[in-house]
Formats: sequence, C-alpha cells, structure tokens
Amino acid sequence: MFSSISRLFKQADVPPEYHATFRHLYYDIAWFGVLSGSVINFLSVYATRLGATSVQLGLIGAMSAVVNLFLAIPAGRWLSKRDTRRAIFWTSVLYRIGFLFFIFLPWWFDASAQVTAIILITFFMAIPLTPLGVGFNALFAEAVPERYRAHVAGTRNVMFALTYIFTSLLSGFLLDRLPFPSGYQIVFGIGAFGAAMSSYHIYFIRPVQDDTSAPLSAPQPAPHQSTASPRRLASLLRLDILSSPFKKVLLALFAFHLTHNLTTPVYPQYNVRVLELSDNTLGISQALYYLTMLIGSMQLRNVVHRLGHKRVTGWGVVGMSLYPLLLAFTHEVWQFYAIAFLGGFTWAWTNGAYANYMLERIPPDDRPAHLAWYTVVLNLAILGGSLGGSAIAAQIGLFGALILFGVLRILAGIYILKWG
Repeated sequence: MFSSISRLFKQADVPPEYHATFRHLYYDIAWFGVLSGSVINFLSVYATRLGATSVQLGLIGAMSAVVNLFLAIPAGRWLSKRDTRRAIFWTSVLYRIGFLFFIFLPWWFDASAQVTAIILITFFMAIPLTPLGVGFNALFAEAVPERYRAHVAGTRNVMFALTYIFTSLLSGFLLDRLPFPSGYQIVFGIGAFGAAMSSYHIYFIRPVQDDTSAPLSAPQPAPHQSTASPRRLASLLRLDILSSPFKKVLLALFAFHLTHNLTTPVYPQYNVRVLELSDNTLGISQALYYLTMLIGSMQLRNVVHRLGHKRVTGWGVVGMSLYPLLLAFTHEVWQFYAIAFLGGFTWAWTNGAYANYMLERIPPDDRPAHLAWYTVVLNLAILGGSLGGSAIAAQIGLFGALILFGVLRILAGIYILKWG
C-alpha cells in the first residue's frame, strides 16, 4: 500500500513547471481534510446533541444553498473579470473565518440559541463560499492540464483521506474523553487551523498556460448589445447554456447531487437517536470510510483510463446507493463499520471523476458561465436535498427514507450512464 502511495506522489512524468502548483494543490486539500475531519464532520452531530430538530439540521445545509442560488451567476461574471488565483484566495479566507465563531458559541449562547447561531453563521459564510465554489474548479482547470487531471484528482483524494482519517480519529477520541461542550470547542479549533492553512496554500496555486486549456480570466466576447430587455437579460444570465449539450450534464449532476444530499439531515439523526452511537464510534467509522477512499483513489487513474470519467461517475453513484440501503438494516457497531468501509470505495471514484466529467464538456474559453450554472444546479440540489430529506423522513420515518434515497441513487447513476 505504501509503495502505491509513493508511486502516486511521484512527479517524474510531470513537467517541472507544474511541480510547485501540484504540490500546493495537494497541501490545500490535505489541510481541508483536517477541517472536514473535525468541524464539518461533527458540526451536525453537535447540533443534534444540542437538540436540533430535523428541520434545523436541514437548514444548516440549506442556508448556504439559498445564498448560492442568488449569487452564483453574478459570481461567475465577477470572476470572469478578475485574476482567478487572487479572487479564490481572498474568498477562501473570508469563508473560512466563519469557522472561528463555532469555537465560541458555548460561551455566548444556550443550547437552543447555539443551533440558531450555527444556521446564521452558515448563511453568512455562504456569501464568499459562492465565488469560491464557482471559481475553484475553474482554477483547477487552469492550473492542471487535462492530461494530468485524473492523476492530480486521485492524489488529492489520497491526501484528503489521510488527513481526514487522522483528524476524524483524533476528534472522536477527544470528544469521548473531554466534557461537553469543551471537547467540541477544541475540535472546532483544530478545524479552524486547518481552514487557515488550506487558504495559505491556495495562495500559491499558479495557473500555467497549456495548449489544451485557455485561462479562465481571458476576456470574454462582449454580449450582443440590444435595447430589448429580455434579450439583454438572457445574455447576462447566459441562458444559451441551457440550450446547449451541456444541459444534459447539468441534469445528470443535479440527479447525483440531489440524491447525495437527501441523506444529509437523516444520517446524524439515525446514527445518534436510533443507533445511539458515540462520537468515538462515529469518528472510527469515518476513518474507515476514508481509508477505503484512499485505497480507491490510488486506482482512480487506471479505472478512469479504462472507463472514462462519465462511466466512472455513473457507476460510482450506483454504488453509493449501498450506504443508505445497508445502513437502514444496521443494528450492530461492526455492521456500521462494515458499510463505512465499503462506502469509501464508491465515493473515491465518484468524487474523483465527476468534476472532470463535467470539465471535459465545458468549452475551455467559457468556463465561468458554465461553472456558474453548475453552481446553481448544485445548490438547487443541496437546497432540495437538505429540506426535502428532512421532510420525507418526517413523513415516512428514518428507515423508509434511507431505503427510498438508496433507490433514488441507483436511478441517478443509471441516468448519468444513459443520458448524461
């Protein structure tokens, strides 16, 4: 395994001018793994232990989606007129400052008010998150030529998995041994430090000119001027993209993200209130999940070479159905660990392939507008999944919701394979 990791990090086949940028892309995601294994991993669990309802848990995810829906298109236009690297760096800083506030919530508010504060902080963090989300995929496309994207994406998955595994285990260990809520404050502090370091490395990512990719910030052709306001509005919103072949990709990715996010408010409720799992158990399961994600990521390049990004994405989404389907029938801790171990493989391939599947179908000289529409679709899916998942679970129960969402993931994967 360690020899495979070593081979994955070797850059002998990569031109020297890309080495520094690729390393900072790896360090960026490594520190983001620290953030994810701590704050992002345990924030919903913390809210659940504070007594958050299913609707409130859904709102934690939905608030950022609401903001992104309104700002995604303007963010795309804003980014197209600016230096991508500097814009992404500063928006990442503004977004990640918000993680500091979670540390101090127990000192400022009671349990009920903390849940409300989490929702509001998430809402305000979403303002800089919108251009960050729109622009990072474009920055990645600028900095990594197409022929190296599967390799870099796979290596980033490995880096993320390594730091996530360590941080998740450490966080679970601390939360089981420290009093509530001071244990969570320490975990949130670890995550805030990881967020700061991730932004630090984003600053050093340098787009490199390549004959197969045009820069994001290249001047865009001026839209046709017209006194007709509907045509002017359509030009500003780039509605022409919805009539292009990229529409099928948007529909396919909407199906993927919707079925992925429907489970977001259901998992913490099921794990804490039905299975009654401890924080340490949750940390171990996440570590197992990302251990197999690491192993799967090491094979991503070979799998993509044989199947292509689209087919890897589609079959990955089908495989992701196993997690909610098996979780619904889980009663023992070892079963919970087993499905986490299995789930990491399918997520490694899906997560490593879907962005490149999308980028393959975007004109290199028109990335901002296409990625802005993708961000709209992504956040519609997050909003629908966060609110819809909790509403469906309230109507049919957590068990029925898990079964339904698993079946929907199968259908989403089939749609990607056949029509995406």
